[in-house]
Amino acid sequence: MFGIVGIPVTEIALATQKLGIRYVGMRNEQAACYAASAVGYLTGRYMECCLPPPICMAETSAVDVAASLLRNAKQPLLIIGKGAAYAHAEHSIRKLVEQCKLPFLPTPMGKGVIPDNHPNCVGAARSRALQLADVIVLFGARLNWILHFGLPPRYQPDVKFIQVDICAEELGNNVRPAVALLGDINAVTQQLLEQFDKIPWQYPPESKWWKILREKMKSNEAASKELASQKSLPMNYYTVFYHVQEQLPRDCFVVSEGANTMDIGRTVLQNYLPRHRLDAGTFGTMGVGLGFAIAAAVVAKDRNPGQRVICVEGDSAFGFSGMEVETICRYNLPIILLVVNNNGIYQGLDIDTWKDMLKFGDATTVAPPVCLLPHSHYEHVMTAFGGKGYFVQTPEELQKSLRQSLADMTKPSLINIMIEPQAMRKAQATRICLRPPSQLILFPMRTLWPRGPATGP
Repeated sequence: MFGIVGIPVTEIALATQKLGIRYVGMRNEQAACYAASAVGYLTGRYMECCLPPPICMAETSAVDVAASLLRNAKQPLLIIGKGAAYAHAEHSIRKLVEQCKLPFLPTPMGKGVIPDNHPNCVGAARSRALQLADVIVLFGARLNWILHFGLPPRYQPDVKFIQVDICAEELGNNVRPAVALLGDINAVTQQLLEQFDKIPWQYPPESKWWKILREKMKSNEAASKELASQKSLPMNYYTVFYHVQEQLPRDCFVVSEGANTMDIGRTVLQNYLPRHRLDAGTFGTMGVGLGFAIAAAVVAKDRNPGQRVICVEGDSAFGFSGMEVETICRYNLPIILLVVNNNGIYQGLDIDTWKDMLKFGDATTVAPPVCLLPHSHYEHVMTAFGGKGYFVQTPEELQKSLRQSLADMTKPSLINIMIEPQAMRKAQATRICLRPPSQLILFPMRTLWPRGPATGP
């Protein structure tokens, strides 16, 4: 049970403990809710006192049409969403991918349903795959902002969607599917497999489509590797995540929260097991990180005491629930927090530019709204409560601190990783702006503050 005490919750918490129910006291109501929801997702054990619902299957005629569409597709694509993880459909979906030789890509929380290093995973060519696919099967993936609403120019105008979902209200949202398969995702996938058992079919692995995807994956991976290998300091996101990925245990829980930190981290940090990644999700909710990490640590403590929880936070995202560090230390949960610190939201300013900026007036009138205080020592929050804190500025310091943190199962750690304040992701395939513009802090100082100190309130 997760909660925050106060009348009448204090009495309820005491009563639950008398019944043998463990109580985890959080510092904020939102974090308690996030943690409770994550436990249900990770374990599949929900607290509602009702019988499991019946397993629903899709209409046979609709399954026939879907199988026919796939057989006739020139450039097919499977998208594996969070719903597939909820449905525990990993075995059936993997069988479909391997039996039919189909390319797939996961949504952020669909990562790990099939391992990211699977040869059919085309996540490294995500934009190209979405733009050129002619038939797309959505397994528990919904056409919201994460998938650009299924609309051009991210997709072909005439792309055909096959939507597999348990929720009838979600079928046809934003884009009308060519085929809607309403039912349990695992059961519906089994129905599709039965169709391809009756009439065996495989997508040609040497097709032009596979060649396009492999070439794009190769070029994108080369671009990311080039960014990761840069020796300049401060580090960029890719350098940080490259060195983190090198040391991460394959079975660890990865919690991710932030803007660029979450988006870039998703492309570099690999997931190999289902339901082992938690992030801000469909609603992009900032503040979930530490609550999710606490939930994952509680689950790991029960099921696999040696399993690690890695919580990757942007410096802005960390601020939403930073006081839960005390909760982590109070219950001695060996979580490793990585705060990727660029001094801002999306981008920030280096300390010298910050000091120069303040010469033009009060921070409330001259500081870009996306900026945070440069060189904030977030690691001291962890050490204040008895955990271990590290301040790192180089790849060598990052490697050493992460290695020490992974070796210590007795205490939580926070690694404060300083990066280039204006570091960004590599160029995207389209010009669609999915984030608030950050060009404000890219201009020279004289452009930012051309008229001298501000006057007035």
